[in-house]
Amino acid sequence: MSTADVVIIGAGIVGAATAYFCARAGMSVRVLERGEVASGTSSHGEGNILVSDKEPGPELDLAHHSLGIWRGELAEHAHRWEFEPKGGLVVARGVGGYAGLTTLVEEQRAHGTRVELVEAEDLADHEPHLRPDLAGGAFYPDDCQVQPILATAALLRLARDAGAQLSTRTEVRELIVDRDRLLGVRTEAGPVHAGAVVNAAGPWAATVAALAGVSLPVAPRRGYVLVTEPLPPMIRHKVYAAEYVGDVGSGDGALQSSPVIEGTPAGTVLIGSSRERVGFADRPSDQALAALARNATQLFPFLARVRAIRHYHGFRPYLPDHLPAIGADARLPGLWHAGGHEGAGIGLSVGTGKLLAQAITGAEPDLSLLPFDPARFDRASAGAA
Repeated sequence: MSTADVVIIGAGIVGAATAYFCARAGMSVRVLERGEVASGTSSHGEGNILVSDKEPGPELDLAHHSLGIWRGELAEHAHRWEFEPKGGLVVARGVGGYAGLTTLVEEQRAHGTRVELVEAEDLADHEPHLRPDLAGGAFYPDDCQVQPILATAALLRLARDAGAQLSTRTEVRELIVDRDRLLGVRTEAGPVHAGAVVNAAGPWAATVAALAGVSLPVAPRRGYVLVTEPLPPMIRHKVYAAEYVGDVGSGDGALQSSPVIEGTPAGTVLIGSSRERVGFADRPSDQALAALARNATQLFPFLARVRAIRHYHGFRPYLPDHLPAIGADARLPGLWHAGGHEGAGIGLSVGTGKLLAQAITGAEPDLSLLPFDPARFDRASAGAA
């Protein structure tokens, strides 16, 4: 039988960041992953670190906190994950969309976000190849990008340098509960006892929670990315349409698609985004891929002449109120959660990990974890009843 102060279930970027900050705080840490490092959601996204797509509230607070960590205490490691402070440009296609974007910008500014409105005639100064008839936009200088697989692997390497242990291809079969307290986990390799067990299983977090006898309504939300052939530098920033913010906050389970486009250091262009709740259905969707291509060419007409060479998709961990679950689960002492970040997990991972490490050690977290309480859905259900 092995023991640790903290067992983390899941070696995606949220689990990796939590492992790093817990190990750095002096705790003994064991990370258990049923597959390989970053083999789930973390390897199937674009690596976004965004403040632009967050409406004022707890998630935007967490985004600012996380951004400060990426650009502050982790800055010396930025080369490990190809950190790009490229900035984000949100564009509105019509007058109504620009009016809504203007309102959002004013609210975000009041919440500490750096952003400047861009008049229609000035959009070409930011992105020369945009279609010319857009109504206007907003530029967010703090939007950034990382290579998500590299970031996950590097954070785990830093955690291991601080003493953490990693076990891949190790599935948690059972949670060890005694007298209404979680004491550890059981794997095919044997039990691991721990003072804290962190559920960082991404879109599979509901399954882990069920092993503990509690409910956490995380569901997979599928999203696609198209990848073009390599091109000369054509797109300078992350560019997306204003309706993307609304799609992120929607609870609709049907297919939604709004353009999100950016270049990469390798010259390829990444084209998103789509959202749909179809369980873990893995068959490619022609409808979703066609929507991505159509939306991209509506913003950047030159893309109509460019070949898409591949596509990939992943399952984002969705929660109904679009806030992640972060913190202790009062329903079962010893159980902690770090999940439900949906498409924002890369950017929010380091803030999540640091806040959890502070809470597990008994320190006061830099941000209140109350809005992210994992048991909030049970209380909402009880109130409705």
